[in-house]
Amino acid sequence: MAYSATVLLWGYLEFPDAYKAAGQDDYFLDGVRWALDYLLKCHTGPEELYVQVGDAQLDHSYWGPPEKMTMKRPAFKITAAKPGSDIAMEYAAAMAAGYLVFKSKDSAYAATLLTHAKQLWEFGNEHHGKYSDSVPEAAGFYSSNNYTDELSWGSLWLHRATDDAKYLAEAERWFDPDPAWGMSWDDKTIANQIILYQTTKDEKYKTAVENSYKSWFPGGKIPYTPKGLAFRLQWGSLRYSSNMAFAALVAAEAGIMPAELRHWAMCQLHYAIGDTGFSFVIGFGDKYPHSPHHRGSSCPILPAPCGPDLMSTSVPNVHTLFGALVGGPGQMDDYKDDRNNYVNNEVACDYNAGFQGAIAGLKHLILTGEHPEKTGNAACPFTSGR
Repeated sequence: MAYSATVLLWGYLEFPDAYKAAGQDDYFLDGVRWALDYLLKCHTGPEELYVQVGDAQLDHSYWGPPEKMTMKRPAFKITAAKPGSDIAMEYAAAMAAGYLVFKSKDSAYAATLLTHAKQLWEFGNEHHGKYSDSVPEAAGFYSSNNYTDELSWGSLWLHRATDDAKYLAEAERWFDPDPAWGMSWDDKTIANQIILYQTTKDEKYKTAVENSYKSWFPGGKIPYTPKGLAFRLQWGSLRYSSNMAFAALVAAEAGIMPAELRHWAMCQLHYAIGDTGFSFVIGFGDKYPHSPHHRGSSCPILPAPCGPDLMSTSVPNVHTLFGALVGGPGQMDDYKDDRNNYVNNEVACDYNAGFQGAIAGLKHLILTGEHPEKTGNAACPFTSGR
């Protein structure tokens, strides 16, 4: 949730014209404030942060409406004795980004966010450790690989919010120049490379971004599906391509390979929204998923019953989950619209966060006349039209 909030805010900060032109400005601010309010409530002391609510095994075994979740839902926290630099820094990043968005709209609220961001940065920087080591209940579902990328990420957002050089020094200390594996809630490498270049204009950061995308472009280290999707991983394949597309559009705005990155991002996003003949965004286009792995949209309105037996039926979800990006296809462009197919047909807030920013980025390019389709660079390796 913290990652999703940060990335949503980043997209708004980069492409505010797109949100305003789409008439989504107020909706965006209302939605992201809901997330920030929740995160604020989780920070109960300078060195106490709640990071998970619920027993993941119990939660995942339940299929029904959220109003009927009456099982035990324990809460877990990190402390100085049980640290989590990764998640503390992600909360700090979200709140610092929130400060930047709300400082001209609600100065008192923004000040509260910044106070918490600074405390969380101190907490994460002073007590190093992976949160999933301190909270083993999280390890089976959201295990953290490391925390160094978050140390840089959180520091970059605090620097953006305060212009205090100490934060930039820490961000540069933890910089990783290697090509990014991908961008997700657990990997901020490409994002750090881009923001460091935006901030310093140091060529070494630009080179790192270029090398990351050379590894992602066709012919690099990332395999592609026959129809042209950069296929990082089976589970949530569109998440990774969309996140990297968002980062590419931000990098292009900074002057890094603008033509190449914008065209590549456009092709990845057009794959997601249906240019191959099938849209992976629910409710968009003529053909899209009707049975996503999502409890709330599959259950009828109470008091009608809903239970695990619904999983085995082929009846489409009762409610249309408009705008949700499903996980995506397999490596051969294969996809099955089945509620049981959580690998390809699950939805998640972190799937949509980078995707939404990327779509805003494309709209920004349309508004400025720089969209690849406007500049004669529109061909993508799809085998069928929308």
